Amino acid sequence: MDSLFIDSGFIKHIQTYTSLSKADLTYLTLALKPTPIKKKEYLLKEGQVCKEIHFVEKGCLRLFFINEKGTEQTTQFALENWWISDYMSFDRQNPSTFYIQAVENSEITSLDSSLQEDLIKKIPQLEKYFRLMLQKAFAASQIRIKYLYELSKEDSYQQFISLYPGFVQRIPQYMLASYLGFTPEYLSELRHKLKK
Repeated sequence: MDSLFIDSGFIKHIQTYTSLSKADLTYLTLALKPTPIKKKEYLLKEGQVCKEIHFVEKGCLRLFFINEKGTEQTTQFALENWWISDYMSFDRQNPSTFYIQAVENSEITSLDSSLQEDLIKKIPQLEKYFRLMLQKAFAASQIRIKYLYELSKEDSYQQFISLYPGFVQRIPQYMLASYLGFTPEYLSELRHKLKK
């Protein structure tokens, strides 16, 4: 197989879920847009139309909105081999109510909304791949909502660090607090309490 395919984390990822011919891989690779993105750089801002979905090759991104108090509320993180987008804006091509920002210097592979349907028509196996990715994302979202209602703040934090121990070290405390629905001060107190 061509080294062009081997170097792409997205191509490796897709091949764990479906089998594509070399011709399909060539066509797919030409439609993808690899992009380096610097820490704190935005891929999307509120009011813009989300025209792409993004696969994280390396690094970390986050999806957030700014609430009525002017506070950032993180709703999703995306690490290596995760997709991130404002799917409502992407699907309907309406202005977004979210921001997508790099938490670390990152490398992403993006797919434009105008190309996705064309790719699925030409490579039907991609429909299965994207369906599976959306199912996984939706399931993760459902579990997160369940934890928000069911777990205490302390249990919610402990659950998160047990599932993603390395990830906790990669993100600023205020972003983790925002994701868990805490204030940064409360998270600091909780960490201090759990260290005792």
